[in-house]
Amino acid sequence: MSFLSSLQGKRGEYLVAVQFILVFVFVMTPRWNPLLTPALLDSLEPVRWAALAILGAVGMVLGGLGSMHIKEYLTPLPYPVDHNQLVQHGVYSWVRHPLYSSQLFIALGWVLFTLSLSHLAVLAAAFVFFDYKARKEEGWLTERHPDYPDYAKRVRKFIPWIY
Repeated sequence: MSFLSSLQGKRGEYLVAVQFILVFVFVMTPRWNPLLTPALLDSLEPVRWAALAILGAVGMVLGGLGSMHIKEYLTPLPYPVDHNQLVQHGVYSWVRHPLYSSQLFIALGWVLFTLSLSHLAVLAAAFVFFDYKARKEEGWLTERHPDYPDYAKRVRKFIPWIY
């Protein structure tokens, strides 16, 4: 067992713990941007609210539909349950990991609303983390579903039609 494998746990339980820590850190991080002035915040207020509303709504749709489509297989762990099926319809035809995407979109909405560089740094770390976690999960899914690599070629990981 490699060092990284031991850090994730047998079924990804440590990855789930890190995910909760990242969410906690994001929520508790103070807003910081030395370039912001009250006048700049005021002038960008409509755009900031629009970004928060749109990205928040996209995140909620991805998370809600993603949960609904895999409700029989949904667990906190990234390791697939024994009775899982490869879901390729609905939101899973847009992105392979809508539950991870939902958190990233909502966090991006907050970053754009607050214009906080400290939150942007945590979001960047979360993106790297979710990319790693998704790779591990995809390895497990490929072991169970030989058609997963074809699905992965057709459907983007987090951002529809982009990434």
